[in-house]
Amino acid sequence: MAKAPYYIIFTLRNQAMLGFLNVRVVVNNKDIYPLTAKEPVLIPLYSDSPRIVLTDGYHISKPLQLTYKRPGYFNFEVVCAIDDLQLWAGFLVMAVLYLLGFLTGFFFLKILSFAPLLVLLFYYYGRRRSFLQLRRAK
Repeated sequence: MAKAPYYIIFTLRNQAMLGFLNVRVVVNNKDIYPLTAKEPVLIPLYSDSPRIVLTDGYHISKPLQLTYKRPGYFNFEVVCAIDDLQLWAGFLVMAVLYLLGFLTGFFFLKILSFAPLLVLLFYYYGRRRSFLQLRRAK
């Protein structure tokens, strides 16, 4: 079998939200490759213009059409729209607002404490096409 002239390398970033998802890469609407957090996935290609899509079954990324000008590789990193810092900051804001509402007795602060949870749910369910993202690896 001949050596493939084109390659795509996918690395799954170590993020809390991605740890719960079973992310897969679909190449040219027919080849499916599961991604793991342990090691990068090397995908050999024989076509110079593959179309790739990320999915976990519910979320699906926008299709990306790659074009190779000469034999080589693309190196991508799969990331989530909500990174770990945003997730922990949301939990912290939620806890602080709820404790302030509990200690002061203001019901409005207790209700406002659910805003970070609503933002998380909006990103997870409302923005399905941009939840999983591809970035060029450095």
